[in-house]
Amino acid sequence: MATPTALTVEDMLRVNGSRRLAAAMAAASPFSSLADALLAARRIWLNEVDVNGWLEAFAAHPAIGTTSPSVSKWSKEEQSAAISTATDSTAQELAEWNAKYREKFGFVFMICASGRTAPEVLAELKRRYVNRPIVELEAAAQEELKITELRLAKLFSSEPTVPSTTNKGPNIQSDKASGSSNRSRPPITTHVLDVARGSPASGIEVHLEMWKDVSAPPSFSNKDFNGWATLGSSITNNDGRSGQLMDIVDNVAPGFYRISFNTSKYAPAGFFPYVSIIFEIKESQTAEHFHVPLLHSPFSFTTYRGS
Repeated sequence: MATPTALTVEDMLRVNGSRRLAAAMAAASPFSSLADALLAARRIWLNEVDVNGWLEAFAAHPAIGTTSPSVSKWSKEEQSAAISTATDSTAQELAEWNAKYREKFGFVFMICASGRTAPEVLAELKRRYVNRPIVELEAAAQEELKITELRLAKLFSSEPTVPSTTNKGPNIQSDKASGSSNRSRPPITTHVLDVARGSPASGIEVHLEMWKDVSAPPSFSNKDFNGWATLGSSITNNDGRSGQLMDIVDNVAPGFYRISFNTSKYAPAGFFPYVSIIFEIKESQTAEHFHVPLLHSPFSFTTYRGS
């Protein structure tokens, strides 16, 4: 049995800037697993932290695209895809829209930027800018929760930077800085095709997750929704392709993965509020590429394993 993990207030303030959340999580620890910590963090964040606590957490984040030396290591990692894909014009436009957003809502634009390119972030900022303040506050709180979950996973992770090919659990650490990968794209990718229209489906939010507890794999009789750790998220572009959902590594960690598509916003009159696809990567397949597309219509969907 794994040794329970104790979290201090200082640990949690690296994860989330809310002192209320940090104190409550420290008081609730030690946690026997990452799943337990994630469940507690979600409950406290949504039910016990008030609006002032949310704003305190938002204030701990730099604006997307900021390259100041004072930006934390985790923030730099999370924004690496956005910063590396920003042209001079995109960076300028992003700075202008960040300022417009803060002037309207009073807090920094919150988005879980892991794996998202600068154009994707900018498009999402513009889309959410038209929200009413109460709607945007809740959207920002949900994005903060995604970041909190990613950072908690980093705290709990004892895996090396480059994923091992042994089945010891998920590793969501980045190896981009090493520059050692021979791949030109992440090992898991996706796109969405609107088969009713016969065209790519753009603007669909996509999340990629990995199952954390290898001792109890997901199954038809074990559908514990708290057992998943977020690896990355993105929005499909005009070609229906998502941005980068995980790091580019030579060998993807074996295990169970879930890729989910928020189809409700794309087809609000459709039958499916969202679509989740669970698949397994075996130890013998870690060097392979997995393309898991969604072929969607308002009342049906299908998928396949591509390459």
